[in-house]
Amino acid sequence: MIKRIIAYSEGPDDAATRDFYVRVLGLDVAMDDPVLGLRSGDNPAAQVLVLPPGGTDPVPRWGIDLGEPAAVERAHAEAVRRGLRVVYPLTDEPWGVRRFFVEDPGGTVVNVLAHVPGSSRAE
Repeated sequence: MIKRIIAYSEGPDDAATRDFYVRVLGLDVAMDDPVLGLRSGDNPAAQVLVLPPGGTDPVPRWGIDLGEPAAVERAHAEAVRRGLRVVYPLTDEPWGVRRFFVEDPGGTVVNVLAHVPGSSRAE
């Protein structure tokens, strides 16, 4: 089950960026660390993450939260089985997500993730 789809933007986490997403678009700040995370108050599954310039290479353009780590592991195994290019390995991050980055057939990098139950950051 897909829990949410996340759009990514690159830019500094500064007052102008926050002002744009909060005051212009009406999103709420959901997290500040490790990146600026914003979400809709009406629909918490509608999210934008602002990645710092030069952070990860390659930069994901969007993410899919599969809701549970086992689903991420299954997706990873299927991506590998199909010979898709995994550009960031299956990893448990210190902020409480299991994820990997994979290129879709068109070359777009996708962050496939789920929060790890019991982690301090899990929703």
